[in-house]
Amino acid sequence: MKLIVLSTLLFALTFTQLPAQESSPDTWYRGNTHTHSLWSDGNDFPEMITQWYLKNGYDFMALSDHNILADSERWVSIDSLSKGKKSKEGEITGAMDKYLARYAGTNWVETRDNNGKKEVRLKKLEEYRSLFEKRNKFLIIKAEEITTKFEKKEVHINAVNIQSVIPPLVGKTLRETMRLNLQAVAEQEKSTGEPILAHLNHPNFRWSITAEDLAHVIEEKFFEVYNGHPGINHQGDKTRPGDEKLWDIANTIRLAELKQPPLFAVASDDSHNYHGGKGSPGRGWIMVRAKGLDPKSLITSMRKGDFYASSGIYLNQISWDKKTRKITLVIQADDTNTFTSELIGTRKNYQADAEKGKTGIGEILASKQGKSITFMVPNNVLYARITITSSADHHNPSYQGQKKQAWTQPVGWQ
Repeated sequence: MKLIVLSTLLFALTFTQLPAQESSPDTWYRGNTHTHSLWSDGNDFPEMITQWYLKNGYDFMALSDHNILADSERWVSIDSLSKGKKSKEGEITGAMDKYLARYAGTNWVETRDNNGKKEVRLKKLEEYRSLFEKRNKFLIIKAEEITTKFEKKEVHINAVNIQSVIPPLVGKTLRETMRLNLQAVAEQEKSTGEPILAHLNHPNFRWSITAEDLAHVIEEKFFEVYNGHPGINHQGDKTRPGDEKLWDIANTIRLAELKQPPLFAVASDDSHNYHGGKGSPGRGWIMVRAKGLDPKSLITSMRKGDFYASSGIYLNQISWDKKTRKITLVIQADDTNTFTSELIGTRKNYQADAEKGKTGIGEILASKQGKSITFMVPNNVLYARITITSSADHHNPSYQGQKKQAWTQPVGWQ
């Protein structure tokens, strides 16, 4: 097996403290691309969710509701909203109560009586965008979770920076279903001239998408290596690989057998619940180095691999030197916690049966502890990436025993 030679990807990255200042080539932006609201199956108002991300140090976010955009007239029953109760400290926990309290003294909240049922109107994105957005400070990106299935297999693809709804499609096979929806995204990008980030969501949700599926649908360029919803089988089980192993298997097949570039990985919240519950926000995000806080700059950088995924770790520096094959990173100090960085990859002489998750794929090539790390990427690997794990527990875990982590993109494959 020969390593396909492509154009050089060389990036040297320097961390900038949040919130972002005036844009420069070294500016990093923190964002979440997968979030739900009352426009589909989330349980809070979009303005309340947006306010949460703004207050919690994010630079951009996307409300990606299922097969819909917040651009039409929509009323929901107040009785259907999360009620909640006042805590012992008197904190309001219900969706409608919080909403009314947030906009008390204004005419923002609109309600009506509809045949004896009290309803509240959901605001369109263009109505509330100006309340939160500020140039080079905070950005809301229009998005949709294209949601469909083939037989019992779930196919969920986030399309970020779309201009109009992309109706879900179903093909004759699972892979064709994935491919058709990705092609629909590409068609809208071509027709509008606006770049769209498409990433395959939670492949292990209901055990729907295998590593082989991820590998062979080459239209897919990004997928979720970490999704913060507890119900997506992130760790796999005794017979099925977790999301990280899926990534390694898929990238091995792509590089060694299909002669295609590897997948890049994102982390996201997939938040649905904002008043207690399983799918809460703040669990996973991406850090993107871009020239500006706008969709085109962010997506351009991500397509180059100028970003990393995180569930709690920040990097001060990460660089890859193709000539010396050195990858270097500096981890941002995090109290007294320790960090373990693992260089992970697949050697060119891996055994084919390793695709079934046995041996050889996604080996730990080297492991080091500390905050300043340099790895030499061996010449005999198809690719290499780094997983960094903190000794600190995740502040809002999606699975038992979860630690803070970060994931760099594959290098050494060009």
